[in-house]
Order: sequence, then structure tokens, then C-alpha cells
Amino acid sequence: MIIKELNGNKPKFGEDCFIAENAVIIGEVEMGNQCSIWYNAVIRGDVHYIKLGNKVNVQDGAVIHATYKKSPTNVGNNVSIGHNALVHGCTIHDNVLIGMGAIVMDDCVVESNSIIAAGAVVTKGTHVESGAIYAGVPAEKVKDISQELISGEIDRIANNYVKYSSWYKD
Repeated sequence: MIIKELNGNKPKFGEDCFIAENAVIIGEVEMGNQCSIWYNAVIRGDVHYIKLGNKVNVQDGAVIHATYKKSPTNVGNNVSIGHNALVHGCTIHDNVLIGMGAIVMDDCVVESNSIIAAGAVVTKGTHVESGAIYAGVPAEKVKDISQELISGEIDRIANNYVKYSSWYKD
């Protein structure tokens, strides 16, 4: 793994986190407890800060970045950022699933209990309402989320990644 201090900013980690051997975490990055950063994931806090809450999983190949002096990246609790997703200069609230290959651009706000579908492109400044599923290019609301999807997908995936990461810690 590459964990690198840059311009006096050193990444900070909560308790019980897993960082894959080839993950890259640079600069002003802070994460909570029970986070997992998977293979080939990059979290680059070089141009602005990046904050991750508790129980965030950043899956293989995902990239989290920000915009220089303008748009930091804030991620809440119980968030899954899918394989090869790009999260850039935006705010992701609690209990969110960002699907595989999705892109969330600068100044977007993704409210709690929401899903960004795989491959969706959430364009700059979009406000994703709580309890919605957004899909497509550009991403638009396709339906309201059910309680079954909140527990069956958002919670299940976040909890599974805490379990998966435990397999790698021994």
C-alpha cells in the first residue's frame, strides 16, 4: 500500500480498518472506523480534503478525489463505493450505495438512503434526493427506494464488506 504524507497532511485512520496492499491513500484523508479500501483503489487528498465516515468501503479500482481549493469530498457512514466508481468533489450522505463504474461529479449532493446505479453519471451540481435511485447518463431519478432495498442492498453490502475485510486481517 502507498500511504503518503503530502504538504504536511498525513492520512488518518479510524479503528479496525483494512487497507489492501496496493491501495493508494495520499494527503489530507481522514476515515472513520471499520472502513475498507480495496485493491487498486486510490484516495488522493492532494488538492482538498477527503473525509470518510464509519463503515465505508471503497471497492477495487475506485477513485476518490476533489477539486483544488474548491470542492472537497465528504462521505458519510455506511457507504459502499462500487468497483471502478469515481467520486469527485462531492458530498455523499449516510446509507448510500454508489454502483460499479458510476461517476459522481463535483458539487453533487447524494442524500441518505439512496442508490446511484452502476454506470450512472451524476453530473456536476446534481442533488440526489433521499430515498431515490438514480440511473443513466446523465443520471436521473428512476424510482423511489424501498425499505427492502435499503436493508437488502445498502446495509447488506456495507455489512458484508466489514466481514470480507476481516478475512484479510489475519
